[in-house]
Amino acid sequence: QVQLQESGPGLVKPSQTLSLACSVSGGSITANYNYWSWIRQRPGKGLEWIGDISYNGNTRYNPFFKSRTVISRDTSKNQFILYLSTLTPEDTAVYYCAKVWGLSAYFQDWGQGKSVTYSP
Repeated sequence: QVQLQESGPGLVKPSQTLSLACSVSGGSITANYNYWSWIRQRPGKGLEWIGDISYNGNTRYNPFFKSRTVISRDTSKNQFILYLSTLTPEDTAVYYCAKVWGLSAYFQDWGQGKSVTYSP
């Protein structure tokens, strides 16, 4: 089974860009039909899909985040990275990375989540 683990800062300030890495083990991020997603959950809110990067490096973004989000990858480290700029208090959330197999309709594997708190 694929395992994912988020890492990065737990506190961010308005001048900073959030940077989170998702380290993947048990499978390659370049394996066919795998899509590597970032999802978050704000306090008292539901899950929000931020975007993903595909096995061949293509990215897709939720239009809500598109203007301030970049997802990239480092295939040598088998990890993918979320960048989120222009932070506001509303970006306080638990951030998850997850895997989707492109021929399925659901997120198969999830990280434990990384709590990120906006701190003025």
